[in-house]
Amino acid sequence: MVRIAMVAGEASSDQLAAHLITALRKHLPDASFHGIGGPKMQREGFESHWPAEMLAVRGYAEVLKHYRAITGMRRQLLRRLLKDRPDVFIGVDGSDFNLWLEKRLKAAGIPTIHFVSPSIWAWRKQRMGKIIDAVSHILALYPFEPELYRDTPVKCSYVGHPLADVIPLQSDQRAVRERLGVAQDRPVIALLPGSRQSELHFMAETFIETAKLLLEKQPRLQFLVPLVSRETRVQFETALWKLKADELPVTLMFGHAADAVAASDVALVASGTATLETALVGRPMVIAYKMSPWSWRLMRGMRYLPWVGLPNILAGRYVVPEFLQDDATPENLAQALGNLLVDKQAGVAISRVFDGVHRLLRQDTSSRAAEAVLPYLQRA
Repeated sequence: MVRIAMVAGEASSDQLAAHLITALRKHLPDASFHGIGGPKMQREGFESHWPAEMLAVRGYAEVLKHYRAITGMRRQLLRRLLKDRPDVFIGVDGSDFNLWLEKRLKAAGIPTIHFVSPSIWAWRKQRMGKIIDAVSHILALYPFEPELYRDTPVKCSYVGHPLADVIPLQSDQRAVRERLGVAQDRPVIALLPGSRQSELHFMAETFIETAKLLLEKQPRLQFLVPLVSRETRVQFETALWKLKADELPVTLMFGHAADAVAASDVALVASGTATLETALVGRPMVIAYKMSPWSWRLMRGMRYLPWVGLPNILAGRYVVPEFLQDDATPENLAQALGNLLVDKQAGVAISRVFDGVHRLLRQDTSSRAAEAVLPYLQRA
């Protein structure tokens, strides 16, 4: 039996890995999958030895709080994999955790595949040496990434982004609003404050204060807030209560971020995968992000691209506004969102750019990723 070990610690990684498992099972129906993974992977028959939520922390300060538990779990997993050797190891994103593990597995002769290239193009290019030591093959989501590995021994295959396959090229705003029970004749703003509790800790109140300012100028506004878990919903509801904003016209949703964005006119989005999802739906947006001051000082020193939002990076220019850390004030965010609501021509131009990005990333990702993995398993 072919044995495939995987680690995917976050919601977006869980989805990527689940699609890959499905694609691989078409070729290897009896393959076993185990390691650390979330609920979507487990529904595909994946055996998770530890809860994936233990890895869903972000930022240096946040990781340090959980450092002992995370490193202990990683050492235990390494011992397990070295004893019961898998035919291949696939680390899905989570480079801080997975590269350490991959380096030791590769040294032991186990092929290591990293699904999602570490963001060396945005923050930490000096890590290329670590990637070379740890990884046999990179599965890249973005078309500009293979060139980064051209002069290295690491193989890199562009596989596209799975969200581009799932999200339709055209979205019907009227139909989505009807399905969600959202008024057709009122402007709608989607608020996406993040998928992690650590992100909502820093951004929920800022997003709510922004909504309050917008409502003062446009009292007919309504807001859709998709949240990925019960915990993040409670966090957002607590922030509403704390800011005495219970009467805001806010509809909280469990998941369905793409629907919330499709029903909206513009969106306020925490930097990350959600900005790409919003771009693929074709909606104008404002990007915001805040983290602990200590984490921000460290990250800012590593940054060398002028943009952090994926839509701007993929377009190679400023297409949508970005407000980071101290600049991400309710006043700045409300002004930028208000401008997009009023300037319909700007919205149309942004949507055209996003359509080009969508078509570029639409590659049947899970099938292409499986094709890149299969040669390692066939050799096994």
